[in-house]
Amino acid sequence: MKKLFITAFLFYSVSIYPAEALDLSSIGQKTKPAGNSVMFQNDSEKTNEPSVIKQDSPAAAPQQEKTASQPKPQKIFPGAVRIVAVVNGEIITTEDLQNRINAFIMNTRIPVNEQTQNMIVQRTLQAAIDEKLKLQDAEKNGIVISDKDLDQSVKFFETNNKIPEGKLKQILKENGVSYDVFLAQMKSDLAWIRVIRKLSMAQGELTQKEIETAQKEADKDLSTPKYMVSEILIKNKNAKNLDVLVSNLRQDPRFELYAMQFSEAPSSSKGGNLGWINKERLIAPLKKALEKLKPGDVSNPIKVGQDFYILKLEKIFDPKKDKAETPTAENIKKFLEENRMEEIAAKHLQELRQEAVIEVRM
Repeated sequence: MKKLFITAFLFYSVSIYPAEALDLSSIGQKTKPAGNSVMFQNDSEKTNEPSVIKQDSPAAAPQQEKTASQPKPQKIFPGAVRIVAVVNGEIITTEDLQNRINAFIMNTRIPVNEQTQNMIVQRTLQAAIDEKLKLQDAEKNGIVISDKDLDQSVKFFETNNKIPEGKLKQILKENGVSYDVFLAQMKSDLAWIRVIRKLSMAQGELTQKEIETAQKEADKDLSTPKYMVSEILIKNKNAKNLDVLVSNLRQDPRFELYAMQFSEAPSSSKGGNLGWINKERLIAPLKKALEKLKPGDVSNPIKVGQDFYILKLEKIFDPKKDKAETPTAENIKKFLEENRMEEIAAKHLQELRQEAVIEVRM
């Protein structure tokens, strides 16, 4: 089995058309491995897919045709509209949150029930808060998203999702999603991309020494056994019905989608995929759990400290049996650039959260 030692990330596109990244139709299908270390990928799996940056709450990717398995929009907040959060003086209402929950259902087809409702509500609320923070930060940095920018992104979104021109509003309405909320999410995406691009450019170009150091580490890494692993991290305060979640994961092949929506780890932006991890670098509870799994298996919940991990073993690399090629300097450079942008995005968003005055009223 010959493998090419290269890099791949599932972040959000740094093109002028970030709406392409809002399409979640590929989730659950075969995807490239992603992670925070250099990794393997079959030659046959190489694509020209653009590298992208994380965005926590993908806007709706409407489906052109409804199927019997498409859950219906849910009414989570009956009664009068009320405020659920205030972010630096800007409000988020139950109506705003309801729209985002319906977008979540349309995107993922994960039904809202006793096992999923709390996680879905908390995830969409955090995403709505982050959306406010990103737009506020963009305004502070003098970044303006024009109506022309939004129009271009909407047209690109329709084309990318094979939606007939002018049909987007109708599809959103049928799924209980406000067009204004959709545009707000798209505006947040555009603004955030420009903020992170600006911060990355301020750090300057990668040095030749950084590239050479990474090359040496990659060469050394070829001789060690590895697991390709995906994770879902659930904080103790949200750790309810984990056995039911594991049961769903074992029946539903879309582990990446569940990780994107529910995991509280940084890897959620990559569908939980950690890439290739050296076996000996794993902490004892995780290593022990993985040793019991076969490729494709999902673990039971593993308690580490106060939190819980659910792991999926994707593949195993055995250097005694598997052949690999070292990455080129171009592969290494691309990996380092994308890794840096992901780190900048995660760090900057965390700083915005810490500096903000956020009041949650739920």
